[in-house]
Amino acid sequence: MEKPGDEIRKCLRDRAWTQGDLAKVIGRPLQTINAIIVGKKAITPETAISLGAAFGTGPEKWMNLESAYRLALAKSNTDSVEKRAKLYECAPIKDMERRGWIDPAASAEEQERILCRFFEVGSLDEEPRISVATRKSARSTPLKPSQKAWCFRAKQLARILQVPALKRKALKQTAGRLRELAAYPEEARRVSRILAECGIRFLVIEPLPGTRIDGAAIWLDEDRPVIALSLRYDRIDAFWFTLLHEFYHVVHEDASVDDDLCGDGQMPSLAKDDAERLADTKASAQLIRTDILESFIMRVGPLYSKSRINQFAHRINIHPGVVVGQLQHRGEIGYSANREMLVKVRDIVVNEAVTDGWGRRVHIDTN
Repeated sequence: MEKPGDEIRKCLRDRAWTQGDLAKVIGRPLQTINAIIVGKKAITPETAISLGAAFGTGPEKWMNLESAYRLALAKSNTDSVEKRAKLYECAPIKDMERRGWIDPAASAEEQERILCRFFEVGSLDEEPRISVATRKSARSTPLKPSQKAWCFRAKQLARILQVPALKRKALKQTAGRLRELAAYPEEARRVSRILAECGIRFLVIEPLPGTRIDGAAIWLDEDRPVIALSLRYDRIDAFWFTLLHEFYHVVHEDASVDDDLCGDGQMPSLAKDDAERLADTKASAQLIRTDILESFIMRVGPLYSKSRINQFAHRINIHPGVVVGQLQHRGEIGYSANREMLVKVRDIVVNEAVTDGWGRRVHIDTN
């Protein structure tokens, strides 16, 4: 890489000048001339004017040489910059480091090795496989990097759980046992144990910032399913609907990563594919039988008083918040109505389930 100083040396040789001679001609310290020649000091516009006058070249030559040299120096670092940019496109590295999912890296090469290990691939050009032993996938759109990272964290955590192989014949009974818990908020603490008894790993992972994800049904292999929830909506209706939605993905042996299952931004069922619609329908009906809910709507709507909702919930042995959630989903009441019935359950759930987030960390040795 040619430095401006190389051209200065040539001009000095042509004139039989020393560096000291040039220093006296342009009125600069000898140390400054030497620093410019060896490339330690840049040529300023003032120095370029002086050099141009001394050598009869004009200042433009020296400014152009200086600019070309500095640009070449900067370009020598672009490979590592481009590599880091690609890595940051592949994963939310800063958030993953903050949550303790990956260790900080000193170089782009080390960062790439860490991400490859986290996503279980030989190269980041490979597409990470979320579910390795499923019969079908209930998601057609690609996952965002933050969603993908969340799912692989779920796979990491699931592997440390000591849970027997899936007992497919016990799934129907398990669905009924889960439904019995939905009458009282504190019963949500038993979900982890009930799912484990039939061979389903259950865990809770706080979503990464800006990540819309409600839950996932993931398979470590064909006999080791995982249900992971984000609990981004801390409401009793959202918890039970999302849990059972993912549960029925396991029943149907789907692999699924779901967002916008709950809340006023949820995707209409008609806009979903068959597997998602089926999971929606099964989850809703498991909580409240469709014919019973429609009968209540015919008799009471649109005058859904708190007392009528409470009476109905008590009669079918379900928490009133679940009734409110289903009425909201059907558009019978607005999402601002009866908010006090949508009690929080996150603290109850995370006290018994393997949890990553909200100040809780699970250390996993990935070396």
